[in-house]
Amino acid sequence: MPIRLARTGHALGESRVEVSVRQILAYAAGIGDRSLAALDDTKDLVANPAICVSLEWPVVSSAEARDRLGASPDELRRGVHAAQDSIFHRPIEPGDRLLTRGRVVSGRESRAGALLVSRLETVEETSGAPVTTSWSSSIYRGVGLEALPVTEGEEPIQDDGEPPPLLAVPRPSVGSGGVHMVAIAIPREMPHVYTECAAIWNPIHTERRVALAAGLPDIILHGTATWALAGQHILRHYADGDSRRLLRLRGRFRAMVVPGTTITLEHWPREPAATGAEPGSVVGFVVRNQDGDEAISDGAAVIAPKSGRR
Repeated sequence: MPIRLARTGHALGESRVEVSVRQILAYAAGIGDRSLAALDDTKDLVANPAICVSLEWPVVSSAEARDRLGASPDELRRGVHAAQDSIFHRPIEPGDRLLTRGRVVSGRESRAGALLVSRLETVEETSGAPVTTSWSSSIYRGVGLEALPVTEGEEPIQDDGEPPPLLAVPRPSVGSGGVHMVAIAIPREMPHVYTECAAIWNPIHTERRVALAAGLPDIILHGTATWALAGQHILRHYADGDSRRLLRLRGRFRAMVVPGTTITLEHWPREPAATGAEPGSVVGFVVRNQDGDEAISDGAAVIAPKSGRR
């Protein structure tokens, strides 16, 4: 059966959490973030900003969210994360009481299957002040999409179906010397470690029997793990490793990354940014897998000036 989606979209639910020291340390370990800010709780501990996906996962994967899509369990298991674009309004710290909520803001049929885009907001539970805003895309391979009429109780979508515009960062021409390349080894056990440390579980990332049955060549690394690794290395190069200066991280997930191989991050110099929000500098990047295919395309990271974040 196709995924059922009301023309105005629908809420995905909510999740609340009090951020703990343990959670921040575990996420940092899961992506190999060795910065003192993320691993030493005797200092001013600050979460790696990519931890936002751990807060968003309970919302997008909840039974309520799955049931409202209407597809069969087998069809929903065909869903793959296709893109992540997160804006970081402020750092996440121990003791923060946060509320994460989501809404499907658009859906269409593609050649690969149903493509859904969700807007996920993490805010301070008491004040409602924004912490992270993400646009997350998923493709349900081989699944159709059925538009439904609006039902009682549904709220119209606000004008938030697309993230704020981001100035393109053209890749420098070959031979110009403007592209920096970093080889990143992916340990065989990384999907297992990331699954537990980020609290994001899908058996195609950890159970080879399930991955092979799904038509994959092996278990594969989470797209959000590759995304976080790219952001971490970009911060080291452009922001002295200071995660407080990351304002936005965007990427489209394409080719698979098989653990036990080496990926290559290619990034190029900053250009003026136009984020529609905070000013900063933007870095373009792609990540290539072991075969040279783009595992992440259309990558961009927006970095605040050195004095631009607390």
